[in-house]
Amino acid sequence: MTALDLSSPVAVVGTGTMGQGIAQVALVAGHPVRLYDTAPGRAREAADAIGARLDRLVEKERLTAGERDAARARLEPVDELAGLAGCALVAEAVLERLDVKQELFRALEDVVSDDCLLATNTSSLSVTAIGGALRVPGRFVGLHFFNPAPLLPLVEVVSGFATDVTYATRAYETARAWGKTPVACADTPGFIVNRIARPFYAEAFAVYESQGADPATIDAILRESGGFRMGAFELTDLIGQDVNESVTHSVWQSFFQDVRFTPSLVQRRLVESGRLGRKSGRGWYDHRDGAERPEPHTAEPAEPPAYVVAEGTLGPASELLALIREAGIQVREEDEDNGTRLVLPGGGQLVLADGQTSVEFRDVVYFDLALDYRRATRVALSHAQDTSARTVAEAIGLFQALGKKVSVIGDVPGMIVARTVARIIDLAHDAVAKGVATEEDVDTAMRLGVNYPLGPLEWSRRLGGTWACSLLDNLHECEPSGRYAPSLALYRHAYASDKREDTP
Repeated sequence: MTALDLSSPVAVVGTGTMGQGIAQVALVAGHPVRLYDTAPGRAREAADAIGARLDRLVEKERLTAGERDAARARLEPVDELAGLAGCALVAEAVLERLDVKQELFRALEDVVSDDCLLATNTSSLSVTAIGGALRVPGRFVGLHFFNPAPLLPLVEVVSGFATDVTYATRAYETARAWGKTPVACADTPGFIVNRIARPFYAEAFAVYESQGADPATIDAILRESGGFRMGAFELTDLIGQDVNESVTHSVWQSFFQDVRFTPSLVQRRLVESGRLGRKSGRGWYDHRDGAERPEPHTAEPAEPPAYVVAEGTLGPASELLALIREAGIQVREEDEDNGTRLVLPGGGQLVLADGQTSVEFRDVVYFDLALDYRRATRVALSHAQDTSARTVAEAIGLFQALGKKVSVIGDVPGMIVARTVARIIDLAHDAVAKGVATEEDVDTAMRLGVNYPLGPLEWSRRLGGTWACSLLDNLHECEPSGRYAPSLALYRHAYASDKREDTP
């Protein structure tokens, strides 16, 4: 089935920020749009606000004056639900309560035709549960836009248990016709993005709770080493701590309190204290006028080693060898079947984070994963209390010689970027294996929905098929709660990769 014809009216119920955004998207695409809100006068106010945004688009030369005037003429606020009769699509963006949404759609069924596509913009409720209250649940879908809807390209098109593929396809093609990038998704807690993104926040909070590093340092490492656009603490301050925690709690409850999605106690305390982020003036950071932003912990300058001995390939960190040579430091390579380390002149070892802690070994410094070691501007190191001062200094000096800032964090297994990426990869493989979405749609959703530098499946291929599984296995041994236990899907992927590598 093709997209809705541009002559077909589209209705938006709920005229808050998201409702206005969806209406603007449909309007600019060329549809007649009707706005409805239960609050008297709210739809007309929303129409005025949308008109003002259209004016700004003209000022920015993204619309012509003629296109703006035509769009305004197609926008119609209505005072009664009956005014939505004849619409081909009704998109809802009202309060996130199941009973409220069910009541609305039951009322809409008495107004619109049986062929009208009904869509919810819910981000946390079950599409199946909302649609289950309808006489014709087959024409009910989730159309999950991301805020701000006119700017962000991703739309998750969610099929409930009873959704007819014909209507899901119509919704998908309509979103594409509106200039969006749709991804198809089964009805699962959190859909694609909010399901797979949970570890990005959870692991940062866990490192902080274990006194591994402060928020500013963790954020800097995620940005400057991991390649993420924002760190977890600054991002949740932007989203709103209450909103972010609510999504995490909803996903956790919907998965019957699966330990992989357990909410953070420290975030709960932040919300209880009223420190909700930018909107309240304080969150993890102080956003009040004149407040100073804390700096990440950065190590003092240290002398680089004269040489290093590379045992093995260093796996995902193999490009470091070229960088070390370019810095004028001699690299002596030794073939080791199980070697994945750099040996420093003092005898200490520098090892890529693997889910274990430095305290388990003698004179070892771990370094964190980076998206691209050449482009990374910061690298994190960790070591045990009894690691020699010489080994720590040589490790710091080595990365500083490569032009990197160095942050020394606590002896946290899996460090920061490595544990975060491994868990995201695991949830992505698990989602694909359970039919939530295709690999391509998962990668697209995570890149466009939360601005990840790589899709998690692409990241998995780049790091090697066994990397994430091995790291999580080690983490699970350190913390056997089940939180870090690799999924069956990740185990299968790792074993299949091993077999391919062993095939002559």
